[in-house]
Amino acid sequence: VSDVMAQLYDHKLPEYVFTEKLGQGTYATVFKAYHKTGARRVVAIKCISKSSLTKSATENLLTEIAILKKIKNEHIVELIDFQWNQHFIYLIMEYCSGGDLHRYIRANKRLRESIVRKFLQQLAKALQVLQEHNIAHMDLKPQNILLSSVRTPLLKLADFGFAQYLRAGDFASSLRGSPLYMAPEMLLSDHYDNKVDLWSVGIIMYECLFGSAPYSSPTFEEVAAKIRTNEPIKASTDSILLLISCADLLLRLLERDPDRRINFEEFFTHPFVDLEHLPTPESFDKGVNLIQKAVAKDSEGSLREALHLYCMGLQYLLPMLQSE
Repeated sequence: VSDVMAQLYDHKLPEYVFTEKLGQGTYATVFKAYHKTGARRVVAIKCISKSSLTKSATENLLTEIAILKKIKNEHIVELIDFQWNQHFIYLIMEYCSGGDLHRYIRANKRLRESIVRKFLQQLAKALQVLQEHNIAHMDLKPQNILLSSVRTPLLKLADFGFAQYLRAGDFASSLRGSPLYMAPEMLLSDHYDNKVDLWSVGIIMYECLFGSAPYSSPTFEEVAAKIRTNEPIKASTDSILLLISCADLLLRLLERDPDRRINFEEFFTHPFVDLEHLPTPESFDKGVNLIQKAVAKDSEGSLREALHLYCMGLQYLLPMLQSE
């Protein structure tokens, strides 16, 4: 406790009151804090010691700040502000009271397919925004996925320290990310592309469904050895059988050959994710509009066209009912 109090005392920002330590990494400590005035908004402040930063860590930090300043999305953690003094750099972030996905999985052992689908759709929406800006996250793992609250968690992608600008067809070569979630080509090849993020999504999906990652091991060497084997990952166990669409997506994400792995557009439109038909006000309007057109065609006697429009409209409206 005294150590935490000493650390709290180390950090002073004129506009904020530091309250408790949330976590600690190699270069940074994260504290909960609140704004001194107005609505007293609660925030998470990432405190980075300047003296501990290597050249590559500094580059990663600058990339993270640039990306978070550029991208605003409900499924990407918000960078509210950043400040610095003689000793520290402070990233003032949106506070997520639900903790991270790693803790959520540990607490629930394994998640129902319906919850996994909802989380995966939210992660897909974050990745869709990154794709639009030609950004690969490079360190997707449950610890870097935050939950907005405990009761009705909204998923928020965080920690862009390893992120890179990679356009379609671009390749990178440096070893980045966490071994357990690292795509085989990062270990086996001298170059890789943004599809490494899709492999990581597959490992996260597997962990949500089965309670642990497929290559869980205590050391990097053991994890690397398992990844290097050609043994395929199974999408079921004796006690857990998955929906066909769920199992299909899992196996396509965990395809060892990146050329045969599902691509981003296929991922966003896969029946288990299906971003186009998410239950949103826009989807409701599209569905109602299509049903109205179907009724008009029906009254004209154009039954084939009417049936097609009814089916298209229902694709937008049914998820609204299922989400209630």
